[in-house]
Amino acid sequence: MNIPENYWEVEIKDLLQFLETSPSGLSEGEAENRLSEFGHNILRKKKKQTKLSLFLNQFKSPIILILIFASMVSAFVRDFTDTAIILAIIILSGFLSFIQEYGATNAVEKLLQTVKTKATLLRSGNKKEVFIDDIVPGDIALLSAGDIIPADSVILEAKDFFVNEAILTGETFPVEKTSKIFSQRQSPTQRNNCVFMGTNVENGVATVVVIKTGSDTEIGKIADRLTLKAPETDFERGVTVKRLASIENFGTKGINFLKI
Repeated sequence: MNIPENYWEVEIKDLLQFLETSPSGLSEGEAENRLSEFGHNILRKKKKQTKLSLFLNQFKSPIILILIFASMVSAFVRDFTDTAIILAIIILSGFLSFIQEYGATNAVEKLLQTVKTKATLLRSGNKKEVFIDDIVPGDIALLSAGDIIPADSVILEAKDFFVNEAILTGETFPVEKTSKIFSQRQSPTQRNNCVFMGTNVENGVATVVVIKTGSDTEIGKIADRLTLKAPETDFERGVTVKRLASIENFGTKGINFLKI
């Protein structure tokens, strides 16, 4: 199987030949072979953090670093009571943040394990519901309103077919997709005969042939480039500040009690 670099410019008949597939889809045996060759249709997962590294990461926020500096200053001037109280605040805050993040991470992982999305494919001419993870290049997928695009694909035929590509472009208005061949070397989102993994169908129906799966998709390439940690949201900042304020209030009362 040889996927052309400019696959969106290739006539459908020739494209199916390149992909060694047909309008009736792959056979089960061929699909299994391609699954072994190309791997599952999933994005690369980041290395899971250990409990220790997750706990230590809680002490990297600017507020915590300021408190650490304050404890060092207190220790330097031999105010050991304040030092102890500040260190207690730091440890308690880190522990609470760790419990919250660890619990949320586990909850998401368990949810993802129990919820697996399926897509409707043609295999040997028969409709079949297949887990998106098991879709391979050359598969023929049947799409309709409400479906998530399971992989980067080229449209074979479509009727009143509109796709929301906000996940890729940020544009909230749906884009009409057709089987018309585009001969210009355009950016991915300008190829109106292509649909991309992770976008969703808002209207109409279409039959598509899968071109790329997993990390070879456009969204997979974006995910690989995003190595920086996502910025903290206003909600997360609010939770952190509220938690620290509560701990600080507790610490202040402790200091006043010890100084009586």
